[in-house]
Amino acid sequence: MGRPRGFDSDEALDRAMEVFWRHGYEGATIPNLTRAMGINRPSLYAAFGNKEELFRKALDRYAAGPTAFAREALAEPTARRVAESLLRGAVRMAADGRNPRGCLLVHGALACGEQAEPVRRELAVRREAGVSAIRERFERAVRENDLPAGTDCAGLARYVATVIYGLAVQAASGATGDELRRAAELAMRVWPG
Repeated sequence: MGRPRGFDSDEALDRAMEVFWRHGYEGATIPNLTRAMGINRPSLYAAFGNKEELFRKALDRYAAGPTAFAREALAEPTARRVAESLLRGAVRMAADGRNPRGCLLVHGALACGEQAEPVRRELAVRREAGVSAIRERFERAVRENDLPAGTDCAGLARYVATVIYGLAVQAASGATGDELRRAAELAMRVWPG
């Protein structure tokens, strides 16, 4: 029987998520991660696997925590409220001073070398899954006569996702919560119907 872990793995994973969120995949070094997580290198590998596996677990944590608003937004009763809730959630997350600025899914692997190509692909797949979930919700809204027949659900979903990711980029560049809220409000002016 092995020795019990001397650390809280959930707390350590939260700290790893923050390091990746602040520095991206390649910018987050193993020494940065172990220091933030309060563990040594062997404990990191034993508990979380290699850096790429840790990053994937941090992405899952990000989806379950800071971006959980997206799942809740998709359950809103109307497509307009879905979009408004997604944008409000993105602004809230980006403007929360306790979070790193920006979006882990956007800048997590933008500036990576060839060795990080699997990570870049993983992030692209996760971003695309978000767009697909929004598109499917909008398609349901068309079937329910909540959106006009003939609505370009794919284009509308891509638009909403683009605004969300744009808000994250603006937040990373220093935009204030008020500036982000105003941008989200302006984005909703193009809403169909």
